[in-house]
Amino acid sequence: MKRKMRMALSLMSALAFVFVTACSGSNTDGGKSTATPETTNATNEQPAEPMTIRFATGNNPNWDDMQSDIGKFIKEKTGITIKPEFIIDDGDEMLSLMVATDEYPDLVVPGSATNKMVDAGALLDLRPLIEEHAPNIKKVYGEYYNRLRWSKDDDAIYTLSLTGVDHTYFDSGSGFQLQHQVLEAAGYPEIKTVKDYEAAIKAYLEKNPTTADGQPNIGLSLNGGEWQILISVTNPAFYATGAPDDGEFFINQETYEAIMHYQRPEEREYFRWLNHMNDIGLLDPESFIQKYDQYKAKIASGRVLGLIDQQWDYGQAENALKAEGKFGSTYARFPVTLNETYQDHSFQGTGYLPALGIAITKDAQDPVRLIKFLDYLASDEGQVLLNWGIEGKHYNMVDGKRVIPDELLEQKTNDNNTFVKTTGIGNYNISARYGDGVKDQSGNYYTTTFPEQIQAAYSEEDKKTLKAYGATTYKDLWPSDDSFPERKYGAAWTLPFEATSEANVIKQKADDIMKKRIPEAILAKPEDFDKVYDQFLKDLEDAGVAKMNEEFTKMVKDRVELWSK
Repeated sequence: MKRKMRMALSLMSALAFVFVTACSGSNTDGGKSTATPETTNATNEQPAEPMTIRFATGNNPNWDDMQSDIGKFIKEKTGITIKPEFIIDDGDEMLSLMVATDEYPDLVVPGSATNKMVDAGALLDLRPLIEEHAPNIKKVYGEYYNRLRWSKDDDAIYTLSLTGVDHTYFDSGSGFQLQHQVLEAAGYPEIKTVKDYEAAIKAYLEKNPTTADGQPNIGLSLNGGEWQILISVTNPAFYATGAPDDGEFFINQETYEAIMHYQRPEEREYFRWLNHMNDIGLLDPESFIQKYDQYKAKIASGRVLGLIDQQWDYGQAENALKAEGKFGSTYARFPVTLNETYQDHSFQGTGYLPALGIAITKDAQDPVRLIKFLDYLASDEGQVLLNWGIEGKHYNMVDGKRVIPDELLEQKTNDNNTFVKTTGIGNYNISARYGDGVKDQSGNYYTTTFPEQIQAAYSEEDKKTLKAYGATTYKDLWPSDDSFPERKYGAAWTLPFEATSEANVIKQKADDIMKKRIPEAILAKPEDFDKVYDQFLKDLEDAGVAKMNEEFTKMVKDRVELWSK
């Protein structure tokens, strides 16, 4: 988003206002936006009356208050001003308060609270609104439109999925990260297993205990102090042991039987390796107590040699390094596994994956106007605007192709925070959209993420590293897309339990147990690791994990049946 766009994602990515920066799609007239700020609203009627809408969504540090080029354009075009209400932390408290008070903004990205809000009658069924007022939305989803339905017993559409339709992954933003200078110092060694990864960090740290300005280098830091423990600590256990990201579950691809993934013996060995990294002093001792801002500050200082994370999570800090010209301290990405018997399943297919949706609430002041607004963003004109910007200002047409001017491309690549905030490109991807790799009628890509653009945006350090490994993009290092069969249920992390169900109560208990026991196991003395991990598994068993697994198995099988029709 991942890739995984995300492509493997978490609650806050579900809530993120910028779901995938500069990764939106569109059908345009000849592939070119004809919009100008003087044009009328999305229905080409008289200019719309000004309207301010409240929108509850994940925190976006690059939000531009609609003062960017794109923000002003959208406001003038549609008459609508977005007033965001940013959801902090994991969002549960704020979203639960909405349900408790029965008061809602106009739009919301409900994330894990979607079930709760549906049960409370807080979200409108968008199907009749789409059928009557939103042809562009319906066109974008195309054959996957009915995948938006809530369940086999409820045909309603409560959220518009923000994942790109017909998405192709051209690059990888996941895996295990190593600084370019670490790789160069080691002569660009093979980085396939955790032993390879560990050896590169160890060798560099022994010769370079401090940075050039005297700060102590850190071997490997994990973003495990807050909700990102799922992203930086536990999800990688999937990939390192040959499984795709299915949230907190491992799904047998033949029987669809589900178990909590920590119950897999293979993953115990992955966490044992992290325990080993801690024991030999290569793991940041603050990995499980640091706040997100502290984690990013360490990365931005250039001290952290290795990460295990998603680029969208550490990208802001990496951009700070680029802005200072410290490209040697930025990161290459690798599909590292526990040993060579495993393959990283990051790109195992899911088919179209409706997830992370935006909803119109029952308190919306004008649902028809809101769906028309979202339909404009999904239109030919709107999608080019959101992805590429305004012709002549953010891109030019050269020999029939959209081209980003060099100075803007450099800013987008090396100072993306400023680029997003000033242009607004990437800040308004809040409706149906095409994924990367889809072309419009002119043969141009709808989004700015395609092989040539990716390669043009790489730093010289990236290009040097990739050349050393015989690759043109980082995704070339991963198994090919056709290496694994498509998952018939999509991705299991998109299947939430009913908010009031016993399984959901067990899930919450299991999550709390994991947040306590996994750090404890990793930080334990090696001779105590198995004792701690055994207690972890017993705690899960005592919490009723078997009942939860049984219920989730049923949900996966129901999804397979629903999507097979």
